[in-house]
This record gives sequence, C-alpha cells and structure tokens, in this order.
Amino acid sequence: MFKGFSNSVRGASHEQSGLVCQDSSAHFVGEYYAVAVVADGHGSKKHFRSNMGSKFAVEATLDTIANFYKDVESFEKTFPLNHKFVIKRINKQIIANWNSKVAEHLKNNPVTADERRKFSEAEFEQIPPESYYGTTLIACIAGRNFTFGLQIGDGSLITVFDDGEAVNPIEYDESAPANITASLCNAGAVSYFNGFYVDKKKLIAAFASTDGLYTSFGSDNDFLDYHTIITSQLAANNEFEAAVLKNITKRSHFGTQDDVSLSCIYNPQLAAENVDMLNRKVEENKKKAAERKANMLKSNL
Repeated sequence: MFKGFSNSVRGASHEQSGLVCQDSSAHFVGEYYAVAVVADGHGSKKHFRSNMGSKFAVEATLDTIANFYKDVESFEKTFPLNHKFVIKRINKQIIANWNSKVAEHLKNNPVTADERRKFSEAEFEQIPPESYYGTTLIACIAGRNFTFGLQIGDGSLITVFDDGEAVNPIEYDESAPANITASLCNAGAVSYFNGFYVDKKKLIAAFASTDGLYTSFGSDNDFLDYHTIITSQLAANNEFEAAVLKNITKRSHFGTQDDVSLSCIYNPQLAAENVDMLNRKVEENKKKAAERKANMLKSNL
C-alpha cells in the first residue's frame, strides 16, 4: 500500500567544524502501517552524544509503533475511540524506550576523559546523563483507516491528502517553558509533545524533516510548495529518491547550513491517480509565488 524513503545529510557548517551529523532518519513500510521518522540531536556543548540520541529516538519510535501494532485489529478498533489518550501512551512508551537505549549505551560506553575535558567538574556534575543524548523527534504514521503524527522540538511534518494541499497538520504550541528546548531528554518530556490525528481522508504522502530543511527556504509558502512538487513526482520517476537526496544535500548548504533529514511515506497508487490534480497545484503555486514576488517588489518601490 505504501512506499517510503529517508535520508540524512551533514550540513555545511558541520562539515567546516568537523562535527558529525547530529540527525537520524528512517522509514518503515509494513502490511498494515507505514512510518516516517526523523530526529535532530541538539549538538550543543552539554549534548555531546546527541548524534547517538537521535539514532536511539528513531529506533525507539519504530519499536514502539511496532509494539502497538502487534494486535492490529484491536489497535485499529480502539485507537479512533480515544486517539488523544492512545497517542499520549505512544509518546510515553517512546520516551521509556529511548531512556532504556540511552542507559544501555552509557553503561557500555562510560563518559570519556576527552568528553569531560570541555567542562569544569562542577559544570559536569550539573548535567543529567540523559542530556548528553538530547534530541528532537518527529514521526508520521499512516494506517489503513487513519493517519497520525507526533512531534517534540523543532522540525516539520507536512502531509498531502487527496485534496492536494500540502499542510502542517500539527498545531504548534509553546508547551516548553521559556529558555527550554523541547527534547526527549527533558524531565516531563511527554508534556512537550504535540500531535495530530486524521481519519476519513486518504493520505497521498507525508514528510518529516529536521529544521535544516525548513531554514533553507525563504518562506513558509516556498517550503510547502516544495512538498507539493515532490508529491507530484512520486508516481512518475523511478530515480526520484536519488534526486531528492541530491536536492537535500544541496540544501544543507543554504540557510543555517545545518544537517538535513527528510523521511517520506507515500501511496504510489493514490499519487498516480491524482497526478493531474497535483500538477495543477504545482502550476497554481508557481503563479501565486510570482504574484507574491511582484507585490513585494511593488511594496519596496
């Protein structure tokens, strides 16, 4: 029913500084559901193992969703009855799985003298061990009868249903207190999650991306239009995944020059059935973009 692809590339700023890629991404396509997931390790001083933290976040998400889908019929029957409660349970399980992976890694790989060298003794003692691995997380899950997603921290989740509109279905709220980055490593992290649930609509494609992709665009409209273009080409080009990888690699040198991850799940049959409509959307978006540019030029005169 679904196909997918996912890639993470190192940003130009990290190439220049010698910092490893802090992003991780993955997708899963099974008989009953598909998942697109990305995570962005914070990469700052106290999060010195965040590249591993993002990897564990992706793994924890795939493990958790697989566990909830063990009894497919029961899950699909009960989820729509109280989706907010179920999504919160999923978020809690992801956090628990992530913490277990972090604890196991730290047990087998104690902090090295080189890692400690950047801190004074007092500074290091103030850092909770899970903060070494701090990361964001975004995932979209498409089932047979519904689509849902979850997010903690920055980045973007874009969906395209059979109306052809590229939208961010998650209503962002300032759930994290001032000066605190929403992260899996936070105490009470479950309260920082946002999510969405949609049924009775057919999903053509869903995209999860880290904020390095968003910052490579000049505006929200350009960012959304980009996803419409990708969706319009999903059914037609057998080499399209390689083209997307080439594009996001190029975009990792724009904007903040940050790492870029993009994970996608899509329904190739629906993409093919709606290709004419999607192409019309692309042309409409081009006209709107030209009008916005013209209006901007007029306002600057």
